[in-house]
Amino acid sequence: MIPGELLERSLAYATVAVAAVPREGLRRPTPCAEWDLGELLHHLDDSVEALHEGVADGWVGLCPARPAADPVRAFRERAGALLGACAAVSARPPDPAVGDRSLDAGLLVAVGALEIAVHGWDVARACGRARPIPSALALELLPLAHLVVADADRGVRFADPVDVPRWAPPGTLLLAHLGRRA
Repeated sequence: MIPGELLERSLAYATVAVAAVPREGLRRPTPCAEWDLGELLHHLDDSVEALHEGVADGWVGLCPARPAADPVRAFRERAGALLGACAAVSARPPDPAVGDRSLDAGLLVAVGALEIAVHGWDVARACGRARPIPSALALELLPLAHLVVADADRGVRFADPVDVPRWAPPGTLLLAHLGRRA
C-alpha cells in the first residue's frame, strides 16, 4: 500500500460522490446517525484540511475549520490543494506534529484515505445513490480499518460491526466493519 496513491484514489471516489450533492439537500439524513449531509460535508472538508496541514505544513491544527458557505465547492478546492501538496513533497514527507506529538506521515495519509472513502460512500448514500467503494480500494483499506478501529472506538466514533457473509464484496466488508450497512 502506497499511502499517497491510496489517498488519491479515495479523493477521486469521494469527489464524484460530493459532486452529486444537491444545493437544497444539506439537511438530508446520512448513515452517520447524528449528522445531516451539511454536517457530514463539513466534517469531510475539515478532515481534508487537517491532512493538508499535515502534508504541506508538517503539523495538524487541533481546531476544526469553520463551516463553508458552499461545502461542495470547499471540499473540491481542499481536495485539489491536498493532491497538490502530496505531489509537491518528497516521496516520504516528514512526520507531522499533532499537538505535542509526532504522527507517522504514511499512517496519517492512509487513515485519511480511509476516512475520505468511507465518508464519500456516506455522502453518496445520503444523496440516494448506490455507489459502492471500488473493490480494489476497499481491499487495501480493509486491513487498515481493522488495524486502526479498536473496540474502544465502538459507540464513540463507530457503531458496532454489522454481520455480513465473508464472501461479501470488499466494500461491503469494509463498511460492515465500520458499522454501516451497504
